[in-house]
Amino acid sequence: METLTVQRVIAAPIADVFDWCATTTNYTRSPFVLKARLARPGAGAPYGVGAVRQHTWLIGWFRERITVYNPPYDFDYAVDRSFPAARHELGRMTFAEVPEGTLVTWTTRFQLPLPVIGAPLTRAFAKPVIGHVFGKILDAADASLTGSPAGHTR
Repeated sequence: METLTVQRVIAAPIADVFDWCATTTNYTRSPFVLKARLARPGAGAPYGVGAVRQHTWLIGWFRERITVYNPPYDFDYAVDRSFPAARHELGRMTFAEVPEGTLVTWTTRFQLPLPVIGAPLTRAFAKPVIGHVFGKILDAADASLTGSPAGHTR
């Protein structure tokens, strides 16, 4: 399994950043996410525990289920299905107040389930591509919440 972590500071209040990142339809503001929808609302909040999110990216399709929802500090998700198929152990976004705004830490642990070549292919191809897409989604959050140009990183 490979662990991928992407971090970004967004100069906006923690509650606003959490809400933007929890709301899957916002991800289409990134050029790599073609479609995103809430397939089933969660308990107590649309994106709360049990919510099912579906994303179509340029690189694949993902059906995620929210497993932990602790606004405005963190949420976890499990990828129940994907194409291409992948083994997935963890999806987590955490949010912390810092002097510059909100530190977002997005972590996932996954591997392509291919005998012999799965781990090397995950490291060489999937990990950098998914990291790039996560970064572009956080760029879109930054642009949306602060008015900064998309693609700007702090």
